[in-house]
Order: sequence, then C-alpha cells, then structure tokens
Amino acid sequence: MEQSSQHTLAQPRRLSLTISRVAAEATTPQPSLAPLEEFAVTVTVRKDAEIHAQGDRALYCYRIVSGCVRSVKLMEDGRRQINEFLLPGDWFGFEALEAHDVAAEAVSEAVLRRYPRRACDALAAEDVRITSWLLTLATGHLRSARDRMVALGRKTASERIAGFLLEMAKRMPQDRVGTVALPMSRGDIADHLGLTIETVCRCLAQLRRDGTIGLTRTSLAVRQRPALEALADATRH
Repeated sequence: MEQSSQHTLAQPRRLSLTISRVAAEATTPQPSLAPLEEFAVTVTVRKDAEIHAQGDRALYCYRIVSGCVRSVKLMEDGRRQINEFLLPGDWFGFEALEAHDVAAEAVSEAVLRRYPRRACDALAAEDVRITSWLLTLATGHLRSARDRMVALGRKTASERIAGFLLEMAKRMPQDRVGTVALPMSRGDIADHLGLTIETVCRCLAQLRRDGTIGLTRTSLAVRQRPALEALADATRH
C-alpha cells in the first residue's frame, strides 16, 4: 500500500472529468500546477500493491513520477479487465463519480505525487486554463477508450499485440540501442487485450522468431517497425 504521511480532507466537489495516460498526447499545453504542490505528498507503492480499490471514495488524484500503474475493472465472476497502463507523467484519479469505478495497482514499484481532489477542483474553478487542460485530457481519454473498443471488437490477436507493442515502444523511454522496458507480465498483457496468456506468449514468440521484435521477460526492442505497423493495421487493408 501507499507509504506516506496521511492528511484528513473534506470530500471535494467533483469535476465531471476522467483523466488518464493521454496527458502525454494532449495538444493543450499543461498550465502551471505549482499551487497544487503545497497540498501534495509523495507516496511510494510497492509492486502489485493496490493504490485505491474499485468502489473507494475518490478523494485524491495522482501523477506518476516513476514506475507503472494499471487500472483494473473487476468483474462479478472474479475476472479482471486491465483498462490501461499508466506511465511517468500520466495522471489518474479524476473520476466523475463519488467513487472510483476501477482499481489502480502498481505494476512495478511506483513513486506518485498525490493531490487532494478538493484542491484540484478549487484550482480548476479559479483558472480557465486548468479547466481547458482537463477537458482536453478527458477528450483524449475518450478517444483512447474508443480505440480500445475497436481493438477488442474487431482486431485479431496478432493485430492487438502488434498495436500494443508499438504503443509501448512509443510511450516508454528507449536506451541507446532502442530497447524499452516492458514492466507488465504476460498475464497483464492478456487481461489488457482480452486474450489468454497462451495466445499472448504464442504471438510474441512468433514475432521474435520472425525477427520483428527482440524480447526478454522485461524488455522490448522493435527490430522491423514497418512489419509490425503493417500487422497492427491489417484490418484497414
């Protein structure tokens, strides 16, 4: 669980917004959030620990400093759907409802900045630039959700995996030889893409045999980007 000093806060007024990893993709520049920092605390979350549960009161929002976080929807039968993987610079926790409709868990050890929702809402009410930025993030989130629906509903297993690998290669920092970290497990990838672990492992192994990617348990290198892009976009042709 989180390791930090605790503060008691009144329940904040809600903004009807959901913010996620699309912070990095937003076209509206992020305004200064310096006033929020006086209310923020840094928390460290160990690997696989829960940051907040599905159904918890939405009292805080978070910015990822380091590590990886997954948002998880738990089904009534015990199955889970991983909605997205959140990386450094991403925000989460701006749910529109009074309670979180998904859980947030650390994929790897993660360092977060935690902000009271009350302070975030107050700042947005006072600064139209903050409101505009949040709306841009929310729009991007809806676009990402739409793309995931298309992938789950219309794309084959190979197409889903190719698209996921390209997304991770784009979002994760590369080392000098073009390798990126892949902190999530094969099970996490399967639950994100709506596949079985066996299918994920089989498709990854085939891509590696073909020389399209280089892959270890925790890292990825795209060797033949045009081939991977063609596979990810196969349904368009």
